[in-house]
Parts: sequence; structure tokens; C-alpha cells
Amino acid sequence: MFLEEKLKILADSAKYDASCSSSGSNRRNNNGLGNAAVNGICHSFAADGRCISLLKILMTNNCIFDCKYCINRRSNNIKRAMFTTEEICEITINFYKRNYIEGLFLSSGIIKSPDYTMELIIKTIYLLRNKYHFNGYIHAKAIPGANEILIKKLGKLVDRLSTNIELPTEAGLRLLAPNKKSQDINKIMHTIKNNTNKSFAPAGQSTQMIIGATKESDKDIMSKSSDMYKRFYLKRVFYSAYVPVNKDKDLPIITTPPLIRENRLYQADWLLRFYKFTVNDLFDKENNFNILLDPKTDWALKHLEQFPKEINKATFDELIRIPGIGLTSAKKIITSRKYFNIEFPDLKKMGISLKKSKYFITCNNKYYTNSEIPNKSIIYQNLITQENSFKKEFVQLSLFEND
Repeated sequence: MFLEEKLKILADSAKYDASCSSSGSNRRNNNGLGNAAVNGICHSFAADGRCISLLKILMTNNCIFDCKYCINRRSNNIKRAMFTTEEICEITINFYKRNYIEGLFLSSGIIKSPDYTMELIIKTIYLLRNKYHFNGYIHAKAIPGANEILIKKLGKLVDRLSTNIELPTEAGLRLLAPNKKSQDINKIMHTIKNNTNKSFAPAGQSTQMIIGATKESDKDIMSKSSDMYKRFYLKRVFYSAYVPVNKDKDLPIITTPPLIRENRLYQADWLLRFYKFTVNDLFDKENNFNILLDPKTDWALKHLEQFPKEINKATFDELIRIPGIGLTSAKKIITSRKYFNIEFPDLKKMGISLKKSKYFITCNNKYYTNSEIPNKSIIYQNLITQENSFKKEFVQLSLFEND
């Protein structure tokens, strides 16, 4: 099999793993700087926050496991391929020299055993670091069930490690991935957490959960994420909307992935990590997010007794709970009001969107219309109309502002 054909198969097989972000691009260089290639190029973030392009591939899509949701499962009749260690090194170096990539994301199906697979991954990355002298960013998958000694060896060679938890509950894992054990996944995560330092996976660890393949509620999912952030010091939990690539009696019958639900979970995850929300804050009575509104706005509407906030007096923690005001906007407000009393036009000059925030704030004790604050149903209808008027197609979440 030609190397290009292997690359096409194994890059395509890797695309369902969301834990290093976006898919590929076929944009060409037109007398500018940089390149992109369709086969296996994705984007991720380094430890210092830089967005970097990675070659995202599997070592092989052969697998001894038979996870019901996975395109590469043992029982599927698909075209299989496997790179040699040298081939992965040569592709990585050649892509790097052509300015296609800055690093590598390497995962693999399980061949023979978790330990055998891990040894091949370690051998590949060791060659890349020591024979080819590649010092770029490398993100590798730690294989559940592999020996702890192998995890420690791999961690010393890479920048980030990830182990996919796959499903939010033990019951879901038993149903759809009977070859995987949650204790094996937890053991690896503990090992990575306890060893992470400047010379061992300095960019930390991440994981992925498949959303919509089993019946867990959004509250179940966010509770699991919150627990993992606390226990394993994860850098990121990735939420991957279930893609119906297989047919099985235990899998849901859907035609399109639940992308809006995935988006709401990412928004809520951001609130947990950076906006001091808790799972109990996000889920009052219902166990699932409002599909029509982002979680922060939905929370604010359920707690209108806490609003409106006076923009010239609210604390930083109060400001970041106002829909439409993010961390950067809150800092601008805190800084600006040291010098003058802020009015609504001043917020616009600061680049702060009033589309959502205007319903939840006052400036110098004045509401934005200089009239009485509308009741909850009117605010809700206005926000619903506003948020969904442009959503003829799915819009990707902005993780920084307008949240």
C-alpha cells in the first residue's frame, strides 16, 4: 500500500477524536506564508496558549476492541492500514519542512495488547525526538490498560497526554465499550496527574466524552467533568457529539449529531472553569440545558431577583455572571470606572455587546431604555428571537467574549 493511501485512511480514521480540536483544511498557499493540507491537519493549543497546526493520525486503525460507536471497531468491514514507525517520522518531518504543521497528534487502535501498542507509540516518538531531532509539539494518546512504566516513558517524550473516558458513566461504558474499564482509565489519569511537570507532559492532560450515544443527562455529563477537573487537574474536557457511523441495537437512531447540545456543554464547561459557576448553579430543577439559550443567559433568567446589576458598583464576580460580559469585558469595566461613571455608550466604545447584557444591567441606576424593566417573559422572547434569528446553520462557539 502506498504511503499516501495509508495517510488518507489513517487521517480519516482519526477525525472522530475531538481531543485535539478541529478537522483538516485544503487551503493552498497563494504566494503567502504557510500551508494547509486536507489529510490529517488539525488545530490545537500549546501550553502557552498558542494555536498550533498538528498532523492528526492513527498509527493503525486495526483494533482488537469492539466499541459499538467506533468506526474502527474489530467487527467492522473497513479498509485497514498501519504505519511503520519510520513512516510516521518521515511524514511528520516532511510536513513540518513544508510548513504544513508545527506538531503531531498520534493515537492508535489497540493491536495485540495495550502494552504492545504503547511500546510502538513510544518507539515512534523516541525516534522522532532522537533520530530526527524533532522538537515540535507532540500530543499522544495513553492507552487504557497499559503498564504504568510505559505511561511514564511516554510522558517524558511528549508535551501532552490524553486518555479518552469515552462515556460519562460506568454503565454506558459497559454497554457500548465492554473491552474498556473505567478503573484502567482512572489509573492512567492518576499516573499522568502525579507525574506532570516541566519534563513530563508539561502541557498536561485532556480527555473526551461522546455525547448522545447513551442516555445521560447534561447534569450527569457536567458533574463528571467537574469531578475530573478536580481529581485529575485536566487541562480540558472535549465533548464530541455522537456520530452515527455504525448500526447496533444499543445505539440511538439519529440522522444528525447533536451539535447544539455539544455547543451548550462547551459553554457550560467554560463557566465551570473560568466563571466560578458550579454544577448546582447551572442545574436548578431541570437536568438538561435549554437548547434555545446559552447556559449563562438561561441561568440569569432563572435568577432575575439578582438583577439588574449596577455596572458602576458590581464586583468582578458579579460582572462575569452578567450575560454578554466576559472576563476581558469585566476587567475593562473595573479599570474604566476608576476614572469616570460608565454609561451605556461607554460600554459600546469598550467593545462590549449590549445585545444580552442590556437586559441585566443599569448604568448610573438607569435601565437601557430609561423605562421600567420588562418582565421575564418579554426578556426571554427577545433573547430567543435574537439568538436564533441568525442560526439557520450551526454556529461555532466563541470561547472568549459575548458569553
